[in-house]
Amino acid sequence: MTVTKERKLEILSQFRTHEADNGSPDVQIAMLTERINGMTVHMRGAVRDYSSRRGLLRMVSKRRSLLDYVRKHDPQRYLNLIGRLNIRK
Repeated sequence: MTVTKERKLEILSQFRTHEADNGSPDVQIAMLTERINGMTVHMRGAVRDYSSRRGLLRMVSKRRSLLDYVRKHDPQRYLNLIGRLNIRK
């Protein structure tokens, strides 16, 4: 369910825009996507875990707002990002 430190560093190296980049929308979206994918696996087995469900929906909403921000400012970067992360839409 949680993302390991090694996996975070791997995601960070793939999606950063420059060497000191830790919090750009691309990196945040990639981290959220990783956490969302882990939570969906958990939720398939724990259908009545309503607290985790609320957290999952909150993460999805946050990712959606970040994706909307990227789409508004740079549509081509948005298309590249959803393609790299295999996000529908």
